[in-house]
Amino acid sequence: MTGFDVLSMQPNSGSNGEFAGLMAIKRYHQSRGDHQRDVCLIPTSAHGTNPASAALCGMKIVVVNCDDKGNIDLNDLTTKAQLHKDKLSAFLVTYPSTHGVFEDNIVKMCEVIHANGGQVYMDGANLNAQMGLTSPGFIGADVCHLNLHKTFAIPHGGGGPGMGPIGAKKHLEPFLPGHAVVPVNGRNSSAVSAAPWGSASILTISYTFIKQLGEKGIRESAKHAILNSNYLAEKIGRNYPILYTGANGRVAHEFIIDFRPFKKTADITEEDIAKRLIDFGFHAPTMSWPVNGGIMVEPTESEDKLEMDRFADALKIIREEIRDIEEGRIDRKNNPLKNAPHTLKMVSSDEWPH
Repeated sequence: MTGFDVLSMQPNSGSNGEFAGLMAIKRYHQSRGDHQRDVCLIPTSAHGTNPASAALCGMKIVVVNCDDKGNIDLNDLTTKAQLHKDKLSAFLVTYPSTHGVFEDNIVKMCEVIHANGGQVYMDGANLNAQMGLTSPGFIGADVCHLNLHKTFAIPHGGGGPGMGPIGAKKHLEPFLPGHAVVPVNGRNSSAVSAAPWGSASILTISYTFIKQLGEKGIRESAKHAILNSNYLAEKIGRNYPILYTGANGRVAHEFIIDFRPFKKTADITEEDIAKRLIDFGFHAPTMSWPVNGGIMVEPTESEDKLEMDRFADALKIIREEIRDIEEGRIDRKNNPLKNAPHTLKMVSSDEWPH
């Protein structure tokens, strides 16, 4: 599923996996005498842990721009890779992107980095949209961590008992995490967690998940994640702008709703909409990131049509309430969005001042 030659099960989280993978890249360069290679290219669409992990590894971060459609600017990437070719260490990229797009140039990006002496680190946060359809190793990545809570059914660690295994190509194997007490495949150094195989018992969940689904089920899971996302984007897009789409006008497994225009027209922010969704029985999706003023929706493969329709209908009602504010039928300060969420105490009170 990953397209890699080797795996390390030691990292205890996705961010811990990032650190382990980047350290493997760093030690790989050092083993070749390239101690000067410390520049890490990171796009503006990256997850926040990406620059944090690179900084923790002692790398110098160079930001790569994205275009108006949310894609990594290939020209900017090429220019900066060539500019830093003598010091280039790594390129951190998420695929599909954090903007919810399958970027057409992903293979070309990997080729540009390799041509200039760097290694490609793929953030595996969105691996659930690749499974059985493509893989990080096939695309051209050298190392990638797997967010098991998103792709392989474990609970989110939340800083506790998580897992963030990393897959890598053969040339990076000697530099993956080892353990001083219990050597891992002969590696007795560079541990990133206390236990040689991390929180290993959690892997039983992912193992049974994969065994029960099988090859066909894994592929169908990825297809349904993408299908559900596009179904929701199509319905919600009738009432709100969807910020980024791919070349075919489609999104990947997630998408961003742009609420920024409503700040001007109705003094309504993404926080107001998130609070109002609570009244409909929904916890707000990822808010204010990766775009400030937006909400990122990721239905995954497990949401059924009824629940997705209910979510789209709730947002449709909220859009009508915003329109009422815009057109003066509801007060800009005293309205269902500003007052949300309406708690049991509020709705059962003897007084209703709104």
